[in-house]
Amino acid sequence: MIIGDLGCAAGPNTLLFISSVISTIVELCKSSGDDYVELQFFLNDLPGNDFNELFRLIEKFKRPNITGERAHLQPLYYIHGSPESYTTGFFPVKVSTYSTLHTVFIGAPRKGFATEPEGLEAWRKTYLNEDNIYITKTTTPFVVKQFQNQFHKDFSLFLKLRHEELVHGGQMALIFLGRKNEDVYNGDLNQLFALVARALQSLVLKGLVDKEKLESFNLPVYGPSVGEVKELVMQSHLFNMDLIKQFEMNWDPFDDSEGDDVEDTARSSMNIAKLIRSVLKPLIVPHFGETIIDTWFTELRSLVVEHLEMEKTKFTTIIMSLKKE
Repeated sequence: MIIGDLGCAAGPNTLLFISSVISTIVELCKSSGDDYVELQFFLNDLPGNDFNELFRLIEKFKRPNITGERAHLQPLYYIHGSPESYTTGFFPVKVSTYSTLHTVFIGAPRKGFATEPEGLEAWRKTYLNEDNIYITKTTTPFVVKQFQNQFHKDFSLFLKLRHEELVHGGQMALIFLGRKNEDVYNGDLNQLFALVARALQSLVLKGLVDKEKLESFNLPVYGPSVGEVKELVMQSHLFNMDLIKQFEMNWDPFDDSEGDDVEDTARSSMNIAKLIRSVLKPLIVPHFGETIIDTWFTELRSLVVEHLEMEKTKFTTIIMSLKKE
């Protein structure tokens, strides 16, 4: 059985996914009395990320069986790193009459399913999104359409590639950030990235960032609604949708509380700012340079504190299960 974990799979959280799959296979084989199948995992992340630490953790993760009892034997499994963007193909499906993957898991990829929208630079370098880096209340309908079109193009390509790689009847589970309603101007990511933009704008005022640099920067991100995602899947005619739903989680990844108030704004703001920094640094450094990162982080954290004192905001996450037709 071949399984793919695509996007952000170079970190230690991947071991939780591998462990969960192995445990599920063990229980299914025990209950059915069947022999264990061999498992092959393909772990995907961008080429700039280091798989070496993960492979070292995997060696510690493996534990020999000491009882000799069949019920406690784990299935044989093999793990391979696949450094590539998931908007490209991973496997040479045309060299065989069969596709490759049985199951694919895509867990909250950092950049979502979009690349930077095209067409936002007009004649004579007039940047159409101005000081914004995402969609805000001042973003024109034309610019919004560019973000949407780019997402639709990239997500449709993603579905096509995974359809080629999955065996007939293969399953794909996706978890990614979206928005909870159809209003493209009113999403959780809009608020978050507005704070990121304000932090960059403050660096422009301090003379640390050139204004044109900011105006030419747009995040390769888009938070779709459930309705948008459903429509794209149906238009593709490639997958049956077994499940799609959304849930909310706090901006602070260490805050599991369900209340509307932030218990410790200083701690939560630091957690949130660190999260944003880890996700956006690979995008910010190539455009603005390494030297601004610490100052930008300080400005961002200050803005997050102000935001948390007014409201506790949540991410909207979409979870979806697809089966290849």
